[in-house]
Amino acid sequence: MSGFLAQMAEASGERMRAARTREPLAALRVRADDTPDPPAFAFDDAFELIAEYKRRSPALGPLAGPDERIERQVIAYARGGAAAVSVLTEPSRFDGDLAQLSRAAAALAPIGVPVLRKDFLVDAYQVFESRAAGAGGVLLIARMLDDSRLSEMLDCARELSLFTLVETFDARDIERATTAIRRPGASDGAPVLIGVNCRDLATLEVLPFRFRELAPLLPAGLPRVAESGIATGAQCAELARAGYGLALVGGSLMRAPDPVRAIRDMLAAGRAAALAVA
Repeated sequence: MSGFLAQMAEASGERMRAARTREPLAALRVRADDTPDPPAFAFDDAFELIAEYKRRSPALGPLAGPDERIERQVIAYARGGAAAVSVLTEPSRFDGDLAQLSRAAAALAPIGVPVLRKDFLVDAYQVFESRAAGAGGVLLIARMLDDSRLSEMLDCARELSLFTLVETFDARDIERATTAIRRPGASDGAPVLIGVNCRDLATLEVLPFRFRELAPLLPAGLPRVAESGIATGAQCAELARAGYGLALVGGSLMRAPDPVRAIRDMLAAGRAAALAVA
């Protein structure tokens, strides 16, 4: 792992162990089971958007104040047509927490939009924690997890009917993620998506060429998600032409004066390009 991911993994493990001390896994399982079912993740169009809420970005700095109403932002995302909303829950670099996820989930449940927990998860305990907070899906970063742990967490998400976005950065990540997702005996359940993050983890620089470079290596039959540095309709059109069916967009939407219009413009461009190459 890079220095950044190693730091995030260590901090995530500390948070998990502290949470486990406060609430043992057996009690958390009961709470997760008692949480109402989240909306299902559906992607029926040729190109979809996962819109992200985050208060801070290590690359962009502050994006929202601590008192800003998360409900207003995520409902705007839904009005724009986002298929799902991602919420950053990592506290040290992104100013996130599970309370933000719960608030977003509560606001979006009545209109049928699921929430993805985006964090640096390292243990199945945190998958149950996500479900108990109202999440409909979780992000798993392949590079942070060994083969056994990645498979275990995928199975846990499927058991809880959570959709999963497995994030990759290079060819080796894609190979490992594909093996874990399609291993013999893996259970069926909520959708599993595979993502490519084009951010260089050492410099935090966005390297858009990686989307097209890695696209041919992605497994057929799995929804493909492009992550990081996406801000325009032209970029979404290029991603659709490269074979991606979804884009995860965060910083640009947090800064957009009209996120509803921004999402609609990106969706329109991505869908037109996808239909043109169909």
